[in-house]
Amino acid sequence: MIYRSPLPAVAVPERTVPEHVLEHARHNDKLALVDAVTGESLTYAELARLVETTAKGLVRNGIKPGDTVAIASLNRPAFAVGLHAVMAAGATVALINPTLTPPEIARLKELANVTATLDLDDLPASDTDSLPPGNPLSTAVVLFSSGTTGLTKAVKLSHRALVANLEQHRPGWRIDETDVLAANLPFFHVYGFAIVLNSGLLAGATLVTMPRSDTGTYLQRLAEHGVTRAFLVPPLAAAIADHPGPVPELGLKLVLCGAAPLDDAVRREAELRLGAPVRQGYGLTEAGGTHQTFDDDVESDPASVGVLCPGTEARIVQPGTTTDAAEGEMLLRGPQVMDGYLGDDEATREAFVDGWLRTGDLVRVHNGRFHVVDRVKEMIKYKGYQVAPAELEAVLRRHPSVLDAAVIGAADRANGEIPKAFVVTQGDVTAEELMTFVAAEVAPYKKVREVVFVQEIPKSVSGKVLRRLLKDTQR
Repeated sequence: MIYRSPLPAVAVPERTVPEHVLEHARHNDKLALVDAVTGESLTYAELARLVETTAKGLVRNGIKPGDTVAIASLNRPAFAVGLHAVMAAGATVALINPTLTPPEIARLKELANVTATLDLDDLPASDTDSLPPGNPLSTAVVLFSSGTTGLTKAVKLSHRALVANLEQHRPGWRIDETDVLAANLPFFHVYGFAIVLNSGLLAGATLVTMPRSDTGTYLQRLAEHGVTRAFLVPPLAAAIADHPGPVPELGLKLVLCGAAPLDDAVRREAELRLGAPVRQGYGLTEAGGTHQTFDDDVESDPASVGVLCPGTEARIVQPGTTTDAAEGEMLLRGPQVMDGYLGDDEATREAFVDGWLRTGDLVRVHNGRFHVVDRVKEMIKYKGYQVAPAELEAVLRRHPSVLDAAVIGAADRANGEIPKAFVVTQGDVTAEELMTFVAAEVAPYKKVREVVFVQEIPKSVSGKVLRRLLKDTQR
């Protein structure tokens, strides 16, 4: 069975990402980007001009098609300049998390075959050099998979795939020039790169870049800059839901949460604090955003990640097979899917089956709307039963003494695996109390059998629980 979007497929313009995103920027004096802390800002006209002169400066410095230029920076207006300039020069841009250690950054550069690194505080410039013709089929960007279950991979995304994904979001998610977007999610991650930065610029909106901060400061920045659309990951949604202080008056239209499943109780509480619908989307580094909640359909199944984007197809199969299932691994197909993993043909072959991308996510569908259950590889096998860690984590977080939680499958001689919880608490609570609390909420085979109290749950930059690190501590 093949699932399809309720909207027709979109036409994909044959152009590069800079040509598409900045098509109308040159004569637009509207504010494109502003930093909430430094005040650094760019109008669309300034952005277009700087992209052109920087791209020509890169060409003068010897950058050419086939080269890969790295950017390792926190969000700031100049990030958009460097990003689009590298692509306009015909090269590939590799986006690297700047908070990584020097050895980690060096490894990613080696993985992506990086030719040079761009310093956003010292951009090259030229008015005279000519730019190479754009090639929509060439690799525009290398993004790095989050590595929640293994080593990081370098994901190759073409200009055409990125342009397709941008067009796929426009019919249902109607950002326009009146919108102000909170750009706090990192641009080196597919969520911040595609859904926030480039979707916002394509629509002519204003983006407010901001660093990580305490919840109160984040909410104040939303109010000060008149943000109309905010973007969350589950930890930030939970922090907003639990925020003890007053929330300033906000003018939000819609809040999108992604990168990992969001507990519905947390969603409802965050929604009350923010005064706007909080809805989930779904995507992955290998295919950008693939599911969305439409602006005019936010009340339909708010606990879901929405429907498929136009031109995207999905199948639900028994994990590791191509046999249809009511709940199983989601396979995806569409023009936004990656070209493969750079330098890893074996991993690329394993990622596809009969032209479908294996997502590794366990999903069910109800009335055309998709619900993400958990990662297939992270399901706990207890006496032959499948137990979703995310479900147990959501239950634990509902306990008044629990700030955060993660659940893994711990090896057990008699049962195969047992659900083992790592919990961050506030106040006094015992392991027995927590196990009893969970047992009252779930089927007997799902019960948590062991609890470990910790100071912090390890998570990726996008908010995904890094369960493999917790498993490593048990060896």
